[in-house]
Amino acid sequence: MHSKVIAGVLTTVTVLGAMAAPALGANRRYTARVTNAYYPLLPGMRWEYRGVKDGRPLRDVVLVTHRTERIGSVRCAVVVDRVHVDRRLVESTVDWFAQDGAGTVWYFGEATREFDRHGRVTSTEGSWRAGSDGARQGVFMPRHPRVGQSFAQEHYPGHAEDRFEVVSRTATISVPYGTFRARVLMTEESTRLEPGVLDAKWYVKGIGQVKEATLKGGDERAELVSFRRR
Repeated sequence: MHSKVIAGVLTTVTVLGAMAAPALGANRRYTARVTNAYYPLLPGMRWEYRGVKDGRPLRDVVLVTHRTERIGSVRCAVVVDRVHVDRRLVESTVDWFAQDGAGTVWYFGEATREFDRHGRVTSTEGSWRAGSDGARQGVFMPRHPRVGQSFAQEHYPGHAEDRFEVVSRTATISVPYGTFRARVLMTEESTRLEPGVLDAKWYVKGIGQVKEATLKGGDERAELVSFRRR
């Protein structure tokens, strides 16, 4: 989701539990109520992250709104993500997610805006919406992630092609919000649109993402400092 300190993704395939992106809403039941243990998105949930971006202080606030929106025939949860660097809003994104009957979270797109120091929009690059201009939804989080699985999060060639791989389910992580031992999910993300860049995310059951960091090709880190369940 976000800046989104990260990047990443293939075009359609997964490994060990492969799951190609179906046609929008085809033969699959979706709900805007996202209860996946590693990536819950219930109305009112709020995460605040602090860190650095290119040596400057970063603050990222993610909020699950009480609104839903239809992407094609699918009702999606609406998530707002706002990133500040040096106390200035640099990016604001609206993300759309839904969960299928098996508990997998699907990513249906994003509307992103970047701002200059005067608050003017400088770019909307990376925005996409499943069902528009050939874009398709991707897998954001399986219900039971397994080490070695790889999923495409986004399917919008040339604009949004994030992918991730599950690399550990037994990580230990310490962030300002707390220390979590053993049962922490770790993924690595990349995209062919940014070769040489590799990012990582860590997820805790019942909370969601607690940390993300650039491993190669950049200097960015964000760690969870507060979390509100509802």
